[in-house]
Amino acid sequence: MDEYQKGLTLLRLARTAIAHELGFASHGLPRSDWLAQERATFVTLNLHGNLRGCIGSLEAHRPLMDDVRHNAVAAAFQDPRFPPLSKEEFADVRIEVALLGTPEPVHFNSEADALSQLRPGEDGVILEYGRSRATYLPQVWAQLPEAREFIRNLKEKAGLPADFWSVDIRLFRYNVQKYVEGDSDG
Repeated sequence: MDEYQKGLTLLRLARTAIAHELGFASHGLPRSDWLAQERATFVTLNLHGNLRGCIGSLEAHRPLMDDVRHNAVAAAFQDPRFPPLSKEEFADVRIEVALLGTPEPVHFNSEADALSQLRPGEDGVILEYGRSRATYLPQVWAQLPEAREFIRNLKEKAGLPADFWSVDIRLFRYNVQKYVEGDSDG
């Protein structure tokens, strides 16, 4: 199966899972060996160009099929930033599935060194400090194209002050394969 078909399958899985939760009739789900592989995903919902929900997994811990379905339902109904998706919104929501690569540690000796190693538009970034943890998908670089502002916002997302830095901060980067409904490339 080529990448385009895989993308269509993942998007269909996400939409079908949300439709089922809303009580719409849903068709059978595809079955394939590659869907049984453990992978991590994020599912993002956009409505009229605005974020409507985004939930995901940073580490692979369940079959891809289950991860997409779980994250789609969570993005639609459990993202604390938004009310649950309504039946009326369902037809207009645009779904995006991001298939995450394995996070790799970023080794650095200062904040400036860490910032210089980030690849805007390419890297998804996980920031950890103690019990605080947050991530931004590579797509967030479109809104925060400067590495310093990207990391400041990521620290705030993790519940830390924007100007906070410690030698105990850990950074990881990952790449994604992104599939968006309506895109010609899946």
